[in-house]
Amino acid sequence: MDKVLIKGLSIQTTIGFYQWEKEIKQTLVIDLAMGWNIADAALNDELAKTLNYAEISEAIERFANENPVDLIETLAERLASYLMTQYLIPWLKLTIGKPGAVHNAQTVAVEIERGKQTTETSL
Repeated sequence: MDKVLIKGLSIQTTIGFYQWEKEIKQTLVIDLAMGWNIADAALNDELAKTLNYAEISEAIERFANENPVDLIETLAERLASYLMTQYLIPWLKLTIGKPGAVHNAQTVAVEIERGKQTTETSL
C-alpha cells in the first residue's frame, strides 16, 4: 500500500479538560499516514487523483477548531472518522501530540490506526 504522509503539522486549537484550557489556544502536533494508491495520480501527473495534503492539512486545523473537545483521544477518533469519510481514505494512522502537557515530557500523544491496509494496486 502506498502512503501519503503529513508529519509535524502544528496547529493551534482549544483543547483540554480544565477551565483555563478552554480559554486559551494550545499547540497540537499531528502526524498522519494515509493509505492511498498514488499510481493513478503519477501516471498523468494529476493532482485530482491524489490526496491533496495541503487541503487535508487545512481541513485538520479547521475541524479541530470547529469541534472543540476535552481530550486528544476524542479528537483523534473524530478526526480520523471525518478524514476517512471526507476523503475516502481506506486506512490511516493518526498521532496527535500535546507538547508541554506534562512538565518533564517533551510531549504526550495518542496514536490510532483505523481502516484496513491493502496490498491491492487499486483502492
